[in-house]
Amino acid sequence: MARCPKTLALGVCVSTAAPAVGSRVPHVEARVGAIATQAETIVLYGINGLRLLKMGFSPQTALETMLKEDSDRESRQVIIIDSEGRSAAFTGRETSDWKGHLIGKDYVVAGNMLVGNSVIDAMAQVFESSEGELSERLMRALEAGQEAGGDKRGKTSAALLVAQKGQVGTRPLLDLRVDEYQDPVKELRRVFEIYKESKET
Repeated sequence: MARCPKTLALGVCVSTAAPAVGSRVPHVEARVGAIATQAETIVLYGINGLRLLKMGFSPQTALETMLKEDSDRESRQVIIIDSEGRSAAFTGRETSDWKGHLIGKDYVVAGNMLVGNSVIDAMAQVFESSEGELSERLMRALEAGQEAGGDKRGKTSAALLVAQKGQVGTRPLLDLRVDEYQDPVKELRRVFEIYKESKET
């Protein structure tokens, strides 16, 4: 999950062994923020989190407010970044190993049920060393995480969701999803390349 300080684009790129990850985990709104709700996923963290950011809450305060109201918070993993680049992250003690998160400048990487911490380390390293549009940098980071082992249960779905201030209404600038696929990250890359070609024509 990241923000581009130049274009102010915000986005989330994700993959998991469960189906339909794109309809549950990533939540993005231009000029507001991006949220990923993982582990025992509850989409209300995305919906309410964006609402709190729009009300002026910082990511940390918004996260603490939502966690305080959740009796099952220790089974959640939630990461947030706002349009100013401020971020917050929480990985509950009851989420499945390997689990953890890493906060960097204008990005957060997180995961659970991973083969190890090498997954998020690889994602962070690639994101920091990459340049160009946010969507491409997010995609490269996800590919690095998959190459490092990804989800220890296997691969099923992947998604890329990016929005920026030039979008029409609340419609995302980019919303790509792959479900029930043998290699969803590779397929997401294929679809993403087609999307990029269509932008150029």
